Amino acid sequence: MPLSTQSARIPIRELVIFSVLGTIMYISRVIMQGLPNVHLLGLFIASITLVYRGRALIPLYVYVMVEGIFAGFSFWWVPYLYIWLPLWLMFMLAGKFDLPRKVKLPLYMVLCGLHGLMFGILYAPAQAFMFGLNFEGMVAWIIAGLWFDVAHGIGNFAAGALIIPLSELLHKLQARGRGSSFIA
Repeated sequence: MPLSTQSARIPIRELVIFSVLGTIMYISRVIMQGLPNVHLLGLFIASITLVYRGRALIPLYVYVMVEGIFAGFSFWWVPYLYIWLPLWLMFMLAGKFDLPRKVKLPLYMVLCGLHGLMFGILYAPAQAFMFGLNFEGMVAWIIAGLWFDVAHGIGNFAAGALIIPLSELLHKLQARGRGSSFIA
């Protein structure tokens, strides 16, 4: 059964919100680029996913495209097409469970930190393919970047403490927009 055009539409308000969120993700990454692999992207992706569920892919890929536009669509950018999907999927699954806040907070922090720690492993297959590395070369590449992944994991874990407050704020803004024509 085909989707009706009504159900496939995304309200203009949400398109604007998604564009702003994707741009905020990019700006936050640029502001924090002096710190090695420490940024707020995991925080934003997790929070947006908890609120917008599948539609969270829209601001996520707005970010990916803005990153490519400003930093260049080069070899390093290709893994960005898939590397955030495991984080999105983890929070799609975690968001299905009605857990108490005291369980959610450490769970969200661990999931966010885990993605940061796995970043190099997730990135490595694309690098190996594009640069002709064999399995041993790919493993060496992962090991060489391990310190960056540890820093990434620690940064994501710490930022994960803000996932619940940010997702609650986004929920409030979303609810406020449904109740009136005022755009907050």
